[in-house]
Amino acid sequence: MLSDRTGPPPPDEYDDHDLIPEVVPPLPVENRLAKELPQETAMTWLRQGWSDLWTNPLPSLLYGFGVFLISVLVVWLLFRFDLDYALFPALAGFMVIGPLIANGLYVKSRNLEQGKSTSFAEMIFVKPRSLASSFMVGLILLMLFLLWNRAAVVIWALFFGIQPFPGMDQILPTLFTTATGWALLIVGGAVGALFAAFSFSISVFSVPMLLEERTDALSALGISMAMVWNNLPVMIAWGAIVMALFVLSVLTGFLGLIVIFPLLGHGTWHAYRALRPDDREHGEAERMFISPA
Repeated sequence: MLSDRTGPPPPDEYDDHDLIPEVVPPLPVENRLAKELPQETAMTWLRQGWSDLWTNPLPSLLYGFGVFLISVLVVWLLFRFDLDYALFPALAGFMVIGPLIANGLYVKSRNLEQGKSTSFAEMIFVKPRSLASSFMVGLILLMLFLLWNRAAVVIWALFFGIQPFPGMDQILPTLFTTATGWALLIVGGAVGALFAAFSFSISVFSVPMLLEERTDALSALGISMAMVWNNLPVMIAWGAIVMALFVLSVLTGFLGLIVIFPLLGHGTWHAYRALRPDDREHGEAERMFISPA
């Protein structure tokens, strides 16, 4: 028999729809790495680095002079042993290993924050808090530097074949007056930019972090990259400043490194201080292997 009921069906006594809790989105979590600093902050770091440089300037200038001498020696050795084809990759690779040799400048800036003076010997004989991890980071960056040099040789061979390097007197006309040269510049520039961006992001803060904190190498590299990624606008500006000043140093025959290298080293310390959370409680969750002491 058909029912003449026209209203809604009676509720099912076994219907447990009301027993399922409503799904709500998770609460927002504060991103402690994102400081949302404007791009102009990079100039503030540069000014702070300039102030540190000229506060007791002799140790910083001696440090820069040492970097200048090492750079000239490396270039001389490349030409002395007919390795001039590696000159441009070596110059680009300087951006990879630069933070490694700036530890003494970080020490001086840290001491200035604490109202202490720093001697040249203290800047040379630096003992990072994470000493073993510092060696590991140095090894990783050195391997990245060698990888970039090999990649540069392969790119050259792809465009010009397996033939001797034409020499510095012919390389510029070859690159800028031929279609193959321009193609090499575009492809090599793109690959070099990827290497530079990656090495900059993992090294710019990992080296001062290992100086200041007890952590492991992989955590330092990863945290450095996260700090750069979460503060991309200001770090792009800082990277552009570093690149422009380094190119200026090369154009001066590396003499500019006497002032520019200490300036950038001190400025990098202030960038690290501005972006790095200074509490160990939250920092512990970032470590992969070692908890802070």
